[in-house]
Amino acid sequence: MVIKIEREGIFSDVAGDVTIVVDGDSFLLHKFPLVSRSGKIRKMVADAKDPNISKLELFNFPGGPQTFELAMKFCYGMNFEITSANVARLRCAAEYLEMTEDYRDENLIERTEIYLDEVVVQSLEKAVEVLSTCEMLLPIAEDVGIPSRCVEAIAMNACKEQLVSGLSRLECDSESTELKSVCLEWWVEDLSVLRIDFYQRVICAMGRMGVRPDSIVASLVHYAQESLKGIGKCQIWNPARTKPTSGMVENDQKSILETLVCLMPTENSSLIPLSFLFGMLRIAIMMDATIACKLELERRVSLRLETVSLDDLLIPSVQNGDSLFDVDTIHRILVNFLQRIENEENEDCGYESEGLGSSSHGSLLKVGRLMDAYLAEIAPDPYLSLQKFIAIIEILPDYARIIDDGLYRAIDIYLKAHSMLTENECKKLCKFIDCQKLSQEACNHAAQNDRLPVKMAVQVLYSEQLRLRNALSGNSGDGFLSQKISSGVPSAAMSPRDNYASLRRENRELKLEISRMRVRLSELEKEQMYMKQGMIDKSGNGKTFLTSLSKGIGRIGIFSGPAGGKRQKSVRKSQAKNGRSRRHSVS
Repeated sequence: MVIKIEREGIFSDVAGDVTIVVDGDSFLLHKFPLVSRSGKIRKMVADAKDPNISKLELFNFPGGPQTFELAMKFCYGMNFEITSANVARLRCAAEYLEMTEDYRDENLIERTEIYLDEVVVQSLEKAVEVLSTCEMLLPIAEDVGIPSRCVEAIAMNACKEQLVSGLSRLECDSESTELKSVCLEWWVEDLSVLRIDFYQRVICAMGRMGVRPDSIVASLVHYAQESLKGIGKCQIWNPARTKPTSGMVENDQKSILETLVCLMPTENSSLIPLSFLFGMLRIAIMMDATIACKLELERRVSLRLETVSLDDLLIPSVQNGDSLFDVDTIHRILVNFLQRIENEENEDCGYESEGLGSSSHGSLLKVGRLMDAYLAEIAPDPYLSLQKFIAIIEILPDYARIIDDGLYRAIDIYLKAHSMLTENECKKLCKFIDCQKLSQEACNHAAQNDRLPVKMAVQVLYSEQLRLRNALSGNSGDGFLSQKISSGVPSAAMSPRDNYASLRRENRELKLEISRMRVRLSELEKEQMYMKQGMIDKSGNGKTFLTSLSKGIGRIGIFSGPAGGKRQKSVRKSQAKNGRSRRHSVS
């Protein structure tokens, strides 16, 4: 249906002499006011073979019929207001119609440029609004440079806002947490309306101009929450429904995810919340993002693996017929972590021994305990293969665990859930348990555990007998220590670098043995206390240390992390939000 629109103005008493069609809408207008301001219409009329041409058609008009109507009002001298909502469309329409100063002073191009320079560029909020309207005006908007100017204006005003908020942060240091949240940048939420390519340009410009990384991270988190929300809900445990129904939506969300990962700051990566990294990793796995994207997220997680909670590691598997949890991803994260620890140790070329007292080994011990808890959590999965379970166990070095109670508990749960394992498979699994690193409770449990191979039970009994003999003789492992010290003497035939590596390795083993002895000493003190209580209790009904078994072995512990609440929207600052009070109207 064609809608005919006739504009009245100074030519209201004269019938229109030209009809211009824009996207199916017809405008009955007069040639004179149009050719006096629009170079394009003037050329179309002049180039027409029929001098009395009465119909023209404009194709791909920026902004459509509504914007064309505003441009015609300008040609007729009618009043309307230029705003941040229409200035980009009017600027592109003026460029399309060639409404330059060559045809009339203060033409539409000039008037829109004045508004862009005096109002839009001065306000972060208005620049964001104008930039968002450019999405439907490409490529002509790029030709006239509106997106570039808006991007630079947003970054520049964010820097100014940063200086103002910096003073507010200083004032908030002694105030409550609720007041501090108000001091956060209000523009973080405004940027979420931008398309991902425009948003990427804005974040890159902010990084160049020195906007704080924590503000950029806050913006990335909010943008991801707004653009990727709803992905995976009610679909996490159903691999057949993990992908969106629309291929276009899937590609858009995948592009958003991969772009946000690329925009994460390379420095001060600790500013990125771990929950956000794991959330992005889960979405990347579900949406089958690029390998580079997933590896980058895994690398960032591995840098802070010692601070990760157990719940974060329980990533659902999306592969059909595979285990319930994505063990392969955790294995790669663990490999990256161990590689980082090794690189940190190799970077130290001095002769100061690090060993177990170093920060890197402290992180390794934390990860060792974390992985034992992870193994215990995934062990009941009936679909978890023995190879994947062993792969997590064997990758950790021996000095990552002071005692093997956690490892024994995980293996015992796996044996209980996978009763169809052969004897050789059970032996293959149990060989990773060091009987000398088991506590008294774990040894008591293992000695009566019929799920373990007979050889394993014999080793536990022998280890207990050896431990008891050492305790009675008072050696407490001194012979072992002397043997370690005597074996740690470097050879003169070895190079200094090899000597240093050998000394550091021996030092690590000695300190590990000291840690074990401390654990054993604590156990002996507890045993002595329980024995004294047993002697006092004449009835003989009280439990002693030797007869009490740990009922927690074989039980799965579930850790619940704090739920991340949605950040409260900050109050906008009136000075930063409002542009100039001058009204830009054209007549």
